Amino acid sequence: MNEDLTPPLRPVSTYSIVALDRETDEVGVAVQSHWFSVGSVVTWAEAGVGAVATQSFVEASYGPLGLASMKSGKSPREALQSLLLRDKNREARQVAMINTKGKVAVHTGARCIPEAGHATGDGFSAQANLMSSDKVWGAMASRFKTTRGTLARRLMAALEGAEGEGGDVRGRQSAAMLIVKARAPSAPWEGKVLELRIEDHPEPLKELGRLIRIHHAYSEANIADDLASTGKMVQAMRKYSLAAKIAPEIEELKFWQAVGLLNQGEIEEAKPLLREVFRVRKEWKRVLIQLPKCGLLKAPKGLVDSLLSA
Repeated sequence: MNEDLTPPLRPVSTYSIVALDRETDEVGVAVQSHWFSVGSVVTWAEAGVGAVATQSFVEASYGPLGLASMKSGKSPREALQSLLLRDKNREARQVAMINTKGKVAVHTGARCIPEAGHATGDGFSAQANLMSSDKVWGAMASRFKTTRGTLARRLMAALEGAEGEGGDVRGRQSAAMLIVKARAPSAPWEGKVLELRIEDHPEPLKELGRLIRIHHAYSEANIADDLASTGKMVQAMRKYSLAAKIAPEIEELKFWQAVGLLNQGEIEEAKPLLREVFRVRKEWKRVLIQLPKCGLLKAPKGLVDSLLSA
């Protein structure tokens, strides 16, 4: 950690939230700022451990060091205090930590640029600095507590609540959201639920919201693939259909929905979907031709040719 910064560097002033969802057993962090690639600096999380947001005159090491400290058994408060004691510029920092039990710790230094502050509650902490209003963090907390749905939806609602009170006084530029499983997975690569970053955009929250929707659609499609691989085609088709409805602009989701119908022998139901897909991008015809060779399409002889000609 940098022990002596005069003045503190990298003013990643922003608003963020760390939170636990006990129903879905997920923990995450979300942020928006007028700063390029804010997610590469502010948002940190590890499955089975917790999440960290480090901002203001940012010291990025609070993220990985805070997670390591909580992983070793320290509470968020103990982890945060141990790092603050080593930091001569602690009064310029704003940091929040949460573990998988929902315990939180937050620090808003006296040298954070006003308006600056934080609000905590059961299983969350919302914090902000260089804001248009001192109502920002309270609005984030309120929106998070009253919103229903997935953790991603609730985190997004908190960010939208901040914007509703004016948000970052400088405007908008980037946003990010990182969600992991609260329980440690059997394999490290299985712990991440969602990771999205908007590096530079005139409306980063709108773009983040769009990507959350697309992520949801592909998650449903992935579940459909798993169901299909075990022969549960009826359940798989429901998931494929849901994925296509969530993101109707993504023709690939319709394509795989059609393939699932073909594998069930529901050729007439698949035809209109394929026609729609081929209108968007004719190269999907080439993909369809290749699928029987890979065993992904169990088609009677001549079926593919008839579908292409139709």
